[in-house]
Amino acid sequence: MRILLCAVVGAIGGLALMPSVHASLLSGPLLGIGFGILFALLFSKKAVRPGAGLLWGLGFAQLLLLAVVVGPLVIRANLAAPGEFQTSQDNFPYLVGYVLCIGAPLGLALGFYNSRLAANEKPFGYGRALVGGSIAGLAGGWAFSRWMEQVDYFPTIAGLIGTSSRMAGASLYYVFAVIIGISFAILFQREIRGYGSSLICGAAYGIFWWFLGPLTLMPLWLRKPLDWSSDFASSEFGSLIGHIVYGLIVGLLYAAVDRMLVRFFTDSDPIRREPEGPGLRLILAARWGALAGIAGGLLYALVLLATGSWSEIAAIVGGSSAWLGFTVHLLISVVLGVTYGVLFYREAPNLASGIAWGLCYGLMGWFIGPLTLLPASQGAQLWTQAQARAQFPSMVGQLIYGAIAAAAFWTLERRHNDWLLLDPRIAAREARLRRPVGTAAPALWLFVLGMGVLLPILLA
Repeated sequence: MRILLCAVVGAIGGLALMPSVHASLLSGPLLGIGFGILFALLFSKKAVRPGAGLLWGLGFAQLLLLAVVVGPLVIRANLAAPGEFQTSQDNFPYLVGYVLCIGAPLGLALGFYNSRLAANEKPFGYGRALVGGSIAGLAGGWAFSRWMEQVDYFPTIAGLIGTSSRMAGASLYYVFAVIIGISFAILFQREIRGYGSSLICGAAYGIFWWFLGPLTLMPLWLRKPLDWSSDFASSEFGSLIGHIVYGLIVGLLYAAVDRMLVRFFTDSDPIRREPEGPGLRLILAARWGALAGIAGGLLYALVLLATGSWSEIAAIVGGSSAWLGFTVHLLISVVLGVTYGVLFYREAPNLASGIAWGLCYGLMGWFIGPLTLLPASQGAQLWTQAQARAQFPSMVGQLIYGAIAAAAFWTLERRHNDWLLLDPRIAAREARLRRPVGTAAPALWLFVLGMGVLLPILLA
C-alpha cells in the first residue's frame, strides 16, 4: 500500500514537474512514479510521522538533484567540449521542482499514512501546538519584518488581496507568520528532542517555505507566470535569509514554550525524573561549551588571519588593533560555545552526530552573525548579496568552528554521561530519550547543510 501511495503521489508530482524539467506528458509522470517507488522502498520505515517524512523527502530531493542532474552533467563535461557544460544556475528549476513536486509531497504523504498506523506514540498536544506555534510565529515574523520594512515589501503582500495598503500587507503577513508557526508545531512536536534540534528543524522549515512561498505561491496568487529560474531566485535572496532567520526563531522559541507548557501542565513522574537539576545542567553545559568554544575559536582564528579580518572584528568595540580583534574573537567564541552547550546538551549520542549538529550550528551562526547582527549594528541594509559575497570566508570559519566546538563539547559531555550511566535507573531513562532508529536527523543535516551552503553560492 505504501508503494502504491508513493507511486500515485509521484505521478502527480511528475505532472507538476513537467514545465520545470521540460518533460513530456508521458515521461513526466513515469519519472515521478519511479521516484515515488524508490522513495517508498528506501524510507517507508523511516518516514514514520509527517515531520520526519517531510525531512526525509527534502533530503531525498537533494539526493535526486545530485544523482539525476549534477552527476550526469559532470560526466558529460568530462567527455564533451567545455562549452557544452551547463552551469548549476541553469539547473536551478530542477532543484525547486524536486523539492516542491517530488520530495515534500512524497514525504508528507508517507508520513501521514504511517502516523495513522503507529502505536504507542506519546500524546500530541494540540493546545501546545496552537499556543507555542502562534507565539513563535509572531516572534519570528517580527524579526523578518525588519527586512520587509527596509525593502518596502508589505505593499507586495497586500497585492495578494487586491490592495496596496501597507497596513493590510503587514496584517496579512503576520497572519501567514502565525499559520506557518502553528504548522511547524504540528509537524515537528514529536520530532524535536531539545532546543538545538528544534532550532535546526526551524531552519529547514524556513528554507522549504522560501521555495514554497516567494518562489511559487505568491506568483501564482498574483497570476504571474511561474518562474523558478536562478535570476528570479537571486532577486529573492534577502527573503531567503529572512526565512532562515524566521525559522531559527520559530524553532528555538517553540521549543522553549512547549517545554514550559509541559512542565506546567504535565504531572511530574518521580521515576523518570532528570538525573540533575536544571541549574546544574545549565552550569555543566555552559562550562563545557566555553571550553569547546575556545577550541573552535582558535582554529577559526586561522581563517581570520588568512583574510585579515582582525580590524573588522576590533571595530565592533571601536578599536583597530589586531590583538584587540583576537581578544574580541575569543570572547565571541566563548559566548557561541556556551550557547551551543545550552542548546545541544544531550542531543548527540555519538561523535559523528555531534559534528553534524556543530556544522549546522556553525552555518546558522553565519546567517545570524555576519549576515544579520553585523550589518544591523552598522546601520546597513540587511541580507544583501554583496554582504554575502564579502562574508563567504567567514562561512568557512563558522563551519570549522562549529565542527571543532561540537567535537570538544561531545568529548567533555561523554565523560560526565559515562559516570551517570553507572546508575541503572538513569541508564534506562537515557535509553528512552535516545533518538530511535529511523530518526530524520541525517536528512535534516543533509538538507540544511546542502541548501545553506549551496543557495548563497548560487544566488549571491
